[in-house]
Amino acid sequence: MALDIKICGLKTDGAMAAALAGGASHVGFIFFAKSPRYVEPAEAGRLREAARGKAMAVAVTVDASDAFLDDIVAKMQPDMLQPHGAETPERVAELKARYGLPVMKALPLGDAADLDRIKPFIGISDRFLFDAKPPKGSELPGGNGVAFDWRILADLDGGVDYMLSGGLNAANIGDALRLANPPGIDISSGVESAPGVKDPMLIEQFFRAFRAARDDRAA
Repeated sequence: MALDIKICGLKTDGAMAAALAGGASHVGFIFFAKSPRYVEPAEAGRLREAARGKAMAVAVTVDASDAFLDDIVAKMQPDMLQPHGAETPERVAELKARYGLPVMKALPLGDAADLDRIKPFIGISDRFLFDAKPPKGSELPGGNGVAFDWRILADLDGGVDYMLSGGLNAANIGDALRLANPPGIDISSGVESAPGVKDPMLIEQFFRAFRAARDDRAA
């Protein structure tokens, strides 16, 4: 099975084109005002048109209200929701019922004990995104460019579908594939020239490094 790749925090046509040219299966848009990757729902709706029929468009929110989510869903028409805050299993179930969309709940991990966070969401969240815990003082729940110990995922139940996130880049994608063997990966700050500034060349480099690492593992 092909490994899913999500390029997250897209804001420009050039970055979107690079993500799709590289073969991204998912493209993500951030709707969290404190993030340098924030994009207005209408602009995300314009950008996501290029992905129709090519990649799933994901709306990333942080403890968003129903009113804000209504606006996002109406203007962007996402294929999937990614709640990246302190949303409960009950809230995830509400989102699925309200919008009829699959949900990928983001959960912060640091050590093996944190894997217990997954259990209440089993059977509710369609997929998970495992990110590193934010550094002390950070206002961003994700996109901080830090990684956690990927080896803890080796003991994860094989039935848990997830994307690995946090600190990924062209230099370490091979280690991530070797240590965690994830079903999907999510990258944001690792393909930026500055916070929130996606670099098409870095996106291209990442896909080259990913394919080289994948081929090495297959060999």
